[in-house]
Order: sequence, then C-alpha cells, then structure tokens
Amino acid sequence: MTTELWARLQFAFTVSFHYIFPPLSIGLGLILVIMEGLFIKTGKKMYEVMTKFWVKIFALTFAMGVATGIVMEFEFGTNWAVYSRFVGDIFGSALAAEGIFAFFLESGFLAILLFGWNKVSPRMHFFSTIMVSFGSMLSAVWIVVANSWQQTPAGYHLVTSDGVTRAEITDFREMVFNPSSVERISHVLGGAFLAGAFLVISVSAYYLVKNRHKEIAGSGLKIGLVMALFASLFQLFTGHSSATGVAENQPTKLAAMEAVYDSSAAADLYAFGWVDEENKTVHGLPIPGLLSFLVHGDSKAPIKGLDAFPKDVHPPVQLTFQTYHLMVAIGFALIAIALVSLFLFRGGRVYNAKGWLKLLVVAVLLPQISNQVGWYTAEIGRQPWIVYGMLKTSEAFSKTVTSGHIVFSLVLFAIIYASLFLVFIYLLDKKIKNGPEDETPPADVYSEQRLTV
Repeated sequence: MTTELWARLQFAFTVSFHYIFPPLSIGLGLILVIMEGLFIKTGKKMYEVMTKFWVKIFALTFAMGVATGIVMEFEFGTNWAVYSRFVGDIFGSALAAEGIFAFFLESGFLAILLFGWNKVSPRMHFFSTIMVSFGSMLSAVWIVVANSWQQTPAGYHLVTSDGVTRAEITDFREMVFNPSSVERISHVLGGAFLAGAFLVISVSAYYLVKNRHKEIAGSGLKIGLVMALFASLFQLFTGHSSATGVAENQPTKLAAMEAVYDSSAAADLYAFGWVDEENKTVHGLPIPGLLSFLVHGDSKAPIKGLDAFPKDVHPPVQLTFQTYHLMVAIGFALIAIALVSLFLFRGGRVYNAKGWLKLLVVAVLLPQISNQVGWYTAEIGRQPWIVYGMLKTSEAFSKTVTSGHIVFSLVLFAIIYASLFLVFIYLLDKKIKNGPEDETPPADVYSEQRLTV
C-alpha cells in the first residue's frame, strides 16, 4: 500500500476509536440533567441514587474521550503537514475556541459534578451538571464546525507566500456558519443523544432481566426510551436537511450515496442494494423517483449523476453507498425499537418481556455503528478531496514520512488502544455489576438537607 493510504488508515483508526466516547459523554450529559432535574423537582431519593450512578459512568467515558483525542492533533503535524499548513488558520481558530469555550467549561464544572455532592447546594450542583452537559455539546459544535469547513469552505481567501498556499479567515462568522455546519452539528448531536440514551436503556434492561434495582431500572429505561424516541425522530429531520445540503454543495457525494450515474433521468432511492461499479448499475430494492422527490420535491426531476463529473473526482461509490444505507437502516430500526418499547410500558408489560429486554441490552451497539458509518459516509464521500474542491487528499500528507514509520506507529496505537478499551470495558462492567446501591448516601437525612439548602 502507498504511504498516503497508510496515513489515511491510521487516522481513520484513531478517529473511529476516539469517536466511541464523545457521543456517549454528550448523550449521558443530557440524561444526567434530566435525572438530577427530576430529583430537584420531586425530592425522590431514587433519582439522586440514579444520578450518582450515571455520573461515574459519564466520568469514565469523558476520561477515555480525552485520552484518545489527544493523539489526533499530533497526527495532523506528523502525517498531514501539507494539510496542516493549508488549513492551520481555519482549524487553529476553531480548535482554540473549542478549548477555551467548551473544554475548560466542561472540565471545570466536572469537578463540582463529581465531588461537590456534599459541598454545594442542590441548585448549584444541578447548575454544574447543566454546564458540563452544555460544555460537552459546545465541544462537539466547534469540532464539527472545523470539519464542516472542509466539506463546504466559506469565509476565507487563499494566500501564497514562498510558494506555499494556505487558507486564511476573512469572515469568522461565515467560516463558523458555513453552508453545512448547522445541519451537520444538529445531526451529530442527535446521534450523540441516541448513543447516551441507548447506553442507559441497555443497562436498565440488563437490571430488569436480572431482577435487580427494578424501580431505578424501570425509571431509567423510561427516561432513556423517551429520549431515544425524540432523538431518533429528530435524526429524520436533520438527516434529510443534511442530505439536501449535500445535494446542493457536494453533488458528487450525493451521487455516490445513492449510486446515481445518469444525470438525464429521475433518481430512485434504494432501500438496500449492491453497486456494480463496472456496469454503473445497482442491484437492490429501488423506490422509484424518491430521491428526486426528496431533493427537488418532484419525483421526475433529474439528479446530477457521476457522469456529469470527471472520473478522477468520483468518490468510492460502493463504500459510500453501503455506509450511507447502513446508517439510514439503523436509524429506522432505532425508531421502531423506541416505539415498541414504549408501547410495552403500557400496563407494565415490558417487565415480563424478557426476550425484548435482552434485545435492548445489545441494542446499545446500534447507535455506535450508525455514528461510525455516518462519519465514514461524510469522509469517504468527500474523496478525493480533503478540502472539498480545493485540496486533494493525495496532495495533503507529509512527504517525509515513510510507510514504515506509519505502520510502526499504527501497530503501537492498536496495542495501546486495545489495552485502553479492555480497561474501559472492565471498569464499565464492574460499575454496572456493582449497581447503584453503592451510590446511596449513608443517611437519608443528607438528601433532606440538600433539598432545603
């Protein structure tokens, strides 16, 4: 394989592993706000115990996210030096804003969230929980802003000095609110809410299967399912909005997402399929004219296909098509799971539906898979560009780094990340098996005092 491909594989590996944890932190952060808010409002000890239990799970995911995210910043400089010079002014401002406005906010109030139960008033602690949740979302906003600029550059001009061309910001607001940022931020946050919700659903269902902590598990399951339903429906709207934006700003990506080759005809939307790239056809289940209708409001309107563009700017069609359709399929599955589960809550039938509860235990994997393949769609579909229409990926990697260097570091990363993941699973499993009883305060008086402070 070429040095470029090794560099891409290494970055894909490190980003994919890192992206397991931030969505969990963002989703759990919002759920903590809901749980502690219910405690403040009702005074029920169950919600305090529940919140304290999930705070420790949140802290574990937050720590893993920080540890695995640092590596990527170094990779920009070592493996992607040309790219770093080109986008440094843009990315530098966005990442600086993320550190100043988001990470410091989140990590500062995290100390109160973790250790302030006995030291601050209930409302101050609840405010800290809100700030941690808000900080985690704000962190995602700035990261997605930076990535969205790669997809749809705006608010910049090109400057050439000593033979080196780079992008400089001319309008910070236009750079932040580039054509794809708002839709992509909304879609990423929706995916994060689903990841957090289904983790709570999975653990709560596990307790119900084991007949443990039934009151807390039942309440946690309901909170998770309600949030999952709202988030999954929200994803329908944000996903449609994002796809419409792709049609306007990145037509080659949209053509790859649905394997549209012919620009002269209306485009079908495939429920599933397999792309025959050689013969430029798809074998699958098409819904006639639906893609044209979703994009233009007219089922007979043509969609710009890959035949309208030079072959050297075509994305990998098969990979883009499959990752996109897997993401969509999982999205509809999550809606169905949430609806069926909430229906089973009627009359308490969910408590006796052991088979369904076991399905909910493993359903925690679905949002994670969907989040991963969604990012793959966005990044693979942007190829061959690393900055759409401006800088190709083949021109962006460091020319002085060899394949051997990258392979050696990739192997080391794989070993370290595998070890970290095993530690994460061990600690998560230990906390779940111990259950929320260990989080119960030593005396009921404390809860009464907190509510009256």
